[in-house]
Amino acid sequence: MPLARSGSPWRAIGIAGIAAIPVSGCTNAPSIGVLGAYFPDWLFCIVAGVVLTIVIFLVLKRLQVDHLLGPSAVVYPTLVTFIALAVWLMLFQH
Repeated sequence: MPLARSGSPWRAIGIAGIAAIPVSGCTNAPSIGVLGAYFPDWLFCIVAGVVLTIVIFLVLKRLQVDHLLGPSAVVYPTLVTFIALAVWLMLFQH
């Protein structure tokens, strides 16, 4: 049963418009070429988050204030996530 014959043309246009919304996000995958291989953007963001968290950990350890943060099992994974998302927002949003 075709959509155009079952009702008004506005209904068919509405259904086509709603169906086009999910397709509008289909673009090329966000990736970066490194020596001929393509890596996704999120991989670089996670690596940057881990590296910057290690730097922050070493700075806090050297200043001897690392005990003030709270439980390390919660603080450092949260810091990795926060930094990775911040790097993604700053560098890879078009």
